[in-house]
Amino acid sequence: MRTSQDAPRSKLGYDRGDSSPWRLVYLMRMGSRLERVTFVGLALLLLAASGAAAQDTEQAWAALIAGGHVALIRHANAPPGSGGDPPGFKMDDCTTQRNLDELGRQQAQKLGAAFRERGVRVDRVLASPVCRCVDTAELMAVGPVEKSVALLPDRTQPPVRLLELKALVAGWRGPGTLVLVTHGFTLSPLLRTYLEQAETVVLKPGGGSGAVADIVGRIPTPH
Repeated sequence: MRTSQDAPRSKLGYDRGDSSPWRLVYLMRMGSRLERVTFVGLALLLLAASGAAAQDTEQAWAALIAGGHVALIRHANAPPGSGGDPPGFKMDDCTTQRNLDELGRQQAQKLGAAFRERGVRVDRVLASPVCRCVDTAELMAVGPVEKSVALLPDRTQPPVRLLELKALVAGWRGPGTLVLVTHGFTLSPLLRTYLEQAETVVLKPGGGSGAVADIVGRIPTPH
C-alpha cells in the first residue's frame, strides 16, 4: 500500500496531491517570480527596441544632413486616415478630397522645422498633385513644391508611374536632399513596408545588388 511518502512528486518539489496551504504559498511565490521574470524580460525588449529605433532615426537624419539622399514622406494626418478619397473625388477640387486637419498641418510644420533646425539642404521637393500631399509639402516650407503624377498610387499594368518613381529615386545624386511627399498606397509597393501619416523613410539611391535604393532609417511622425 502506497503511503503519502511514496506519492509521486513533480519536478517543482511538491506533492502533486498536496492541497495544503503550504503548497498554495509555494505556487503563489513561483507565480510571482515568473511574473517578475516576464516583466523584466519585456522591459528589456522594449528598451532594446527603443534604442534601436533611436539609432535608426539618428542615422536617417545624418544621411539627410550629408546630402545625396531621398526623403520619402507620407502626407500628414488626413482623417479618416484609412486611405482613399470620398465619392466624387476631383483632382482639381480640394473640397472633394480627404484633407489635412489641424493635427496634420502641425505635423507638416514641425517636420519642416526639424529639417531646417538640423541644417538639411533640400534641393528639390516633389508632391503628389492630391491636395493633402501638396499641402504637407508647402507647410514644411523647405523649398518650392512641384507636382508629380509619379507620386500617385499606381494600379495600372504595367505600373508606369511606379517605374517612373523608381527611376526618380535611383537617379538622385544631390548634392542635397530630394523630398518626395506621397501616399501610403504609393509607398507600399516601392518599399514593401508601411508608413504612418507624416512618417519619413530615408533612402540611399543605387543600393546594392542592383536595387533602386537602400533604406537608411526612418523618422517617426512628429509629435
